[in-house]
This record gives sequence, structure tokens and C-alpha cells, in this order.
Amino acid sequence: MKLLDQFERYPLTFGPTPIESLPRLTEALGGDVAIYAKRDDCNSGLALGGNKLRKLEYIVPDAIASGADTLVSIGGVQSNHTRMVAAVAAKLGMKCRLVQESWVPHDDAVYDRVGNIMLTRLMGADSRIVEDGFDIGIRQSWEDAMQDVRDNGGIPYGIPAGASVHKFGGLGYVGFAEEVRAQEKELGFRFDYVIVCVVTGSTQAGMVVGFKVDNRASRVIGIDASGTVSQTRDQVTQIARNTAKLIQLGQEITAEDIHINPDYAYPAYGVPSTETNDAIRLAARMEGMITDPVYEGKSMQGMIDLVKQGFFPRGSKVLYAHLGGAPALNGYSYTYRNG
Repeated sequence: MKLLDQFERYPLTFGPTPIESLPRLTEALGGDVAIYAKRDDCNSGLALGGNKLRKLEYIVPDAIASGADTLVSIGGVQSNHTRMVAAVAAKLGMKCRLVQESWVPHDDAVYDRVGNIMLTRLMGADSRIVEDGFDIGIRQSWEDAMQDVRDNGGIPYGIPAGASVHKFGGLGYVGFAEEVRAQEKELGFRFDYVIVCVVTGSTQAGMVVGFKVDNRASRVIGIDASGTVSQTRDQVTQIARNTAKLIQLGQEITAEDIHINPDYAYPAYGVPSTETNDAIRLAARMEGMITDPVYEGKSMQGMIDLVKQGFFPRGSKVLYAHLGGAPALNGYSYTYRNG
């Protein structure tokens, strides 16, 4: 991948992820827009995989070089990111200290004992729930956790929420764009749009930089799931600009390159609407593809609605970026108890 050749990568994934045609979902939505999925949810044998591993592949070499013995990160109670940090720490033989903030106003009886957090603890991470609410920025609780590691004789390496505002946080999804370009040559066509969920920002930001090369940055449609879209837009823009400079892209990232749709984040981060649940069920029943109520369900909802609205011109080919996250469904077991 020529844009990233100058950066060291620690392999955590199986390699390029497959692009899958979704013909039954395409047909269910009228058949005028061809829908495909890039399956980053199937990218690794590490604790069920997901998009965070693409990012961590470029962060791990820096963590190793730092001499750290403990990875320290943060997320919500059902964080996919903290699950992946715990898996990487186990793989590297490092300790892992995690802050799980109470980002989601959700009262399922087993919410804090199943799914992502259960897997995280199973892998040996020191995972502690704190009562702080949702925020995508740098958190005091994360800084405190790093100091706690130091106070106990450890050497922490900090990875912010979603691996996003890390200097290398955007690189993995620059690689995603390069990978898609290579796959498009094999497929014999180019995708007109890419749909991706956005919260902490580095997944979309990396894609924006990677697709800027062939003038498709604005065709990356971020479906906001944060509910704090102006903060998310600012963070995506900053990460994209920093990443473009880091890889010496030679092009300026502009406001027109950042396309974020705020219409599907309701009622709140991590709280699925009726429409989100309908989208999760449709993807599952048409294609056997499992999406979650926090991230992928909302981007699936957004894509379905945009198709129905006629946002995509007839004949468009749309690539849905499946970032993972299915373990979080367990935390919503009452919602989906009957399917």
C-alpha cells in the first residue's frame, strides 16, 4: 500500500477483507441501487475482530518502541475498541488497564456483564466502570488511569477512545481506501459511495484521506451515531488534516471533503431507535449479516433510508463498511429477546 509504505505495521488482521454483494438487501430496497459490504467485522481471529484492529496495527509498533508494559484505553461499557485493546495486549503479552465510562443510558439487567465487556475481562484486562457520561474527547478518567499505572510501577501507553486522536489513528483507514481501489480493479467497477458509521472520527477521517487520492473523499458518507455531530465533524476534520500531513498526501483536506449525516443518531448515543432496530432486523433477515444497536445498526438505518429517499442516483454502487460490533447486541438482550 504505497501511501503507507513509510509506516511500520504490526499484523493483527488476516489481510484484505472481502467485499460481499448483498443482492437480497438490494432487492428489498427496490433494486435500483446495488449494495455491497466490506466485511471488516471478519478481519481477524483476535476476539471477533473489527475496525479498531486496522488502526491498532499502526499504533502497536509505537507502543512496543516506547517500552511500555501496559496499554491504557477508554470507551463505553460496551466498547468494541476496549475489547480490541484488551485482545492486542493479550497477544503482545502486555497488561491492559481500561476505563469503561457510562456513556449509554441503558438499563438492560445484564448490560455491564455480557458482550464486549465480558470478553474484555475474559482476556485479563483490568476493566473498571466509572460513572462519567459520553464525550468523544480526551478524558480525565483516562489520564487518571495512566497515572494509576505509573503509581503502581507500570509503564503505560495511552490509546485514546476509538484510537482516534492518536497521531497514527487515521492510518489504518487510509489503508482501507487503498485496499478498496485494488479490489475495484478485480471487480471491474468503482463504488460510487461508501457508507460508514462515525463517532470518534478516525475511521471516516482515514477513508477521507485515502479516497482523496481519486477525488472520492466527499463520497464517503459518515452516518453520525454520536449525537454530538459538530464535535464529531471537528474531530474528523482535524484527524483527516493531520493524517494527510503525516502521509505527505500533498493535498489539503477541505470542509467539502467531510460528509456527515446527523439524521440517524437519535435518540442518543448507544440507544437504538425503532428505525435502527428495523434496520438491524432487515440486514439480519435478508443477508444473515449481524449489525449492532450502537454503530452498525445506525449506519445501516442511514443507508436504507438514503436509498429509500432516492439520495443515490439509480444504478449507483454503494459500499457499506461493516466495522464489527456484534458483541454489543448481548447488552441489549431484552430488546431483541424475540428477534
